[in-house]
Amino acid sequence: MKYRRRFKQSSPLEERLAEEAERLREEARNLPPGSLRETLLRKARQDEVTAHIAEWLTSPGLQPPKP
Repeated sequence: MKYRRRFKQSSPLEERLAEEAERLREEARNLPPGSLRETLLRKARQDEVTAHIAEWLTSPGLQPPKP
């Protein structure tokens, strides 16, 4: 039987996404205007939106209905 390799994340998802977005923005700053720069900026925005959605989904305001 094969076992799935488990990996314990050292930081929360929102933090990792924010770091990735910042890294992408920094990389895009060093590029001339063009499609590669736009792609990096788009990915950075997607990471930020994903972080906000993940934060929203794990917020205490979203609780399943109690029977």
